[in-house]
Amino acid sequence: MAVDAGRLTDFATAILAYAGKDAGRAAKVAARLVGANLAGHDSHGVGMIPAYVDGILAGQLDAAADIELVQDKGPFLLLDGNRGFGHIVAEQAMTLAIDRAQTHHFAMLSLRNSFHLGRLGDWGIMAAEAGFICILYANVQSARPLVAPFGGSDARFVTNPYCTAIPATEKHPMFVLDMATSTIAMGKARVAQLSGKPAPEGALIDAQGNATRDPSVVFDGAGGALTAFGQHKGFGLALLGDILGGSFSGGGAYAPEREVPDRIVNNMMAILIDPNVFGLAQSFGVDVDSYTDWVKASPAAPGTAGVQFPGDPERRCTAERSAKGIPLDAGTLEQLSEAARKAGVPASEHLCSTSD
Repeated sequence: MAVDAGRLTDFATAILAYAGKDAGRAAKVAARLVGANLAGHDSHGVGMIPAYVDGILAGQLDAAADIELVQDKGPFLLLDGNRGFGHIVAEQAMTLAIDRAQTHHFAMLSLRNSFHLGRLGDWGIMAAEAGFICILYANVQSARPLVAPFGGSDARFVTNPYCTAIPATEKHPMFVLDMATSTIAMGKARVAQLSGKPAPEGALIDAQGNATRDPSVVFDGAGGALTAFGQHKGFGLALLGDILGGSFSGGGAYAPEREVPDRIVNNMMAILIDPNVFGLAQSFGVDVDSYTDWVKASPAAPGTAGVQFPGDPERRCTAERSAKGIPLDAGTLEQLSEAARKAGVPASEHLCSTSD
């Protein structure tokens, strides 16, 4: 089923507003979630809403929370998200960091104790739109482990995303490298399971450590795990997410004793750099354009659409889904309907109401 983005945003807003009792915040979060769906990142889209509703109802997500400034050292900021909506507290944190970077040409923030941050790339894009290079590390501190270390046979940490965003140049749109450090995000495994499709080759292992394409191995206590992308390379980057995003902020790296049902707590480090700190912004942009042209001029390999830079697939997908609608599988639709029922949304406001 393909759903118009506006209609999906309205439904997502209704669920979150009924659950969290704040329509304004609900609308902001819903817009970010649907934006992730539009960009093709369904793992971080409206499929997260059931977890948010459960978090609110269990008292693990404070829908009214704002950031707390723990330490202020000029361009260096330590913030606490107070388990608020990640889409709200991360935007507040990045707004503060951008302000400091405009003053100091540099800023670094550590945000701890945020509920699910959403798509990490949103915060890189926010900084890049303000003219800054942005590097982000994040971890998941309180959810069950999902990813096996390279050479290991069971899950020991979570999908710890990484992002670098670079402002648009005169010729090219912004560069946005936004990725989980696992071969696939957990949300993509969820999408595969709900749609009845196999996971990509090499993305999963079962409870015995054997490679499998069956996404059910990482659900319902089956004991399987996601793999780190690029073997030891993604494994190393995942460790940085826990160490720099978690340990450095005081929020903590993953540990079994930190697991709490219905709690998805993220910690994040963001580094913002002014491209003109040395007065070289113009030559920087010219060189990036020249380099991008050179790399993209590589002839397309057989069976591919040619070279795509980070951010290109998302822009193309956003245009396509804005025109044709966002595809939602039956499993996701059912989970959204159940979340709406839990939140108390009247049946007439459901996405598939009988009045449609």
